[in-house]
Amino acid sequence: MYTIAALYHFTRFDAPDALKPALLDLCLTQNVKGTLLLAPEGVNGTIAGPAAGIHAVIAHLRSLPGCAELEWKEATSTTPPFNRMKVRIKREIVTMHQPDVDPRARTGHYVEPQDWNDLIGDPDVAVIDTRNDYEVAIGTFEGAVDPETASFGDFPAWWEANRDRFRDKKIAMFCTGGIRCEKSTNYLLGQGVEDVFHLRGGILKYLEEVPQKDSTWQGECFVFDARVSVGHGLREGPHMLCYGCRRPILPEDRERAEFEDGVSCHQCFAETTDFDKDRFRERQKQIRLARARGE
Repeated sequence: MYTIAALYHFTRFDAPDALKPALLDLCLTQNVKGTLLLAPEGVNGTIAGPAAGIHAVIAHLRSLPGCAELEWKEATSTTPPFNRMKVRIKREIVTMHQPDVDPRARTGHYVEPQDWNDLIGDPDVAVIDTRNDYEVAIGTFEGAVDPETASFGDFPAWWEANRDRFRDKKIAMFCTGGIRCEKSTNYLLGQGVEDVFHLRGGILKYLEEVPQKDSTWQGECFVFDARVSVGHGLREGPHMLCYGCRRPILPEDRERAEFEDGVSCHQCFAETTDFDKDRFRERQKQIRLARARGE
């Protein structure tokens, strides 16, 4: 059984690159795999491995400057969610391209999962899903607005184009684990929106704590590991990834004419050229050869 930890924490790292060697070495020593992002604004990522290894890495992260209150969410998987360990240095731990946004200064009002249904059931509240379009496509809260953004960095432009739709409304936002809402609520506060709320712990915490019979969640929640999607109780969902475009697909989508393993699916077939598809086929060939060698 593999323990999966999803985490993020906003703090100030003056030299994030100096933190990388010790963190990567610890992960490798503890047989922990996944991806951790370090940036001047903090740390973000998902890792998996033996429980003792995960807790050793968490303890190390909490010892870093300003990270004593770092929180994380745990889940389990019977198969390894990641193949390798990566620690990357980034400009932002979640990219928004808004240099004035600082969740450490202030964020919207946190709403506990057990209070979320009452909030979003209020007719004076507009509920906005801050995730990417392919995530929203497989599941969201009943009645939520889908900005249809391809990346989180598109959210500010969408808000500017649509803000009049939400005049005199309270705004409630949600995302997978909470990190995007830390930034989006700070952004809206900076835009003069007074009543801004967000789901504490994100969808994952809601699916973990709210019984399915009381839930207003519809569908599955996309996650950034080999599970691909989860449902209530964080049970693993039915989705797989198209490794051509990295969007979620269902098992029956593999039977469609556009599907080719590692190359394309019905969602991306028309988006790539024949040259792209040949490159993807060569990549798949090399993956198969590496697996045959036991790599």
